[in-house]
Amino acid sequence: MFMARSEYDRGINTFSPEGRLFQVEYSLEAIKLGSTAIGVATSEGVVLGVEKRVTSTLLETSSVEKIVEIDRHIGCAMSGLQADARSMVEHARVECQSHSFNYNENLRVESCTQAICDLALRFGESADGEESIMSRPFGVALLIAGYDEDGPQLYHAEPSGTFYRYDAKAIGSGSEGAQAELQNEYHKSLTIVDAETLVLKTLKQVMEEKLDSKNVQLASVTKEKGFRIYTDEEMAQVVERLPAN
Repeated sequence: MFMARSEYDRGINTFSPEGRLFQVEYSLEAIKLGSTAIGVATSEGVVLGVEKRVTSTLLETSSVEKIVEIDRHIGCAMSGLQADARSMVEHARVECQSHSFNYNENLRVESCTQAICDLALRFGESADGEESIMSRPFGVALLIAGYDEDGPQLYHAEPSGTFYRYDAKAIGSGSEGAQAELQNEYHKSLTIVDAETLVLKTLKQVMEEKLDSKNVQLASVTKEKGFRIYTDEEMAQVVERLPAN
């Protein structure tokens, strides 16, 4: 007897007759409700930028963390369910520290991304003796930026466990318009300063609120400085460089 669609919806690791996992598709839809995040890779390093949605005048904006450090040479921006992102980031941090302790070297950016995506696939029912896994797919996507022996890299990791490397990528509610803008404006000769401006200019176009130094966040990763999140003073300086229009 054939199952109704609602029964395939409930079965998180059951394929529909069309070959679809509906719960994974729904997790991708959850990301489209999240704040917009953008990453731009250059020959000097990678810049991440994210919209910080301030829902109340009483909210302390510094407590809204949409960009976090994973290791000294890797960080990520998130869009979707923040609690899910914390689980993925904590897993990535443990992987980085474990690799550093065992091999006395930094974990490669691609390997860190692979570890995150391996975790993203561990949902559903576990067999006897297996480590417990999540009851549903993660509802968050990450833009992972890092610098290793292969140079600066930007990866996009999805709840489906899929990841790809990009020169420039946007995720979240404004991703469609932002990606079109990046497609037009990106070129290989961008500097870190150019990338900062491009990220903020693109966010400005897709954000509903007027962009200022309080409702956006920037971070960069370079060979010399590693991964760092910009201070309020640095944010104000970058926002001032934006064209008036």
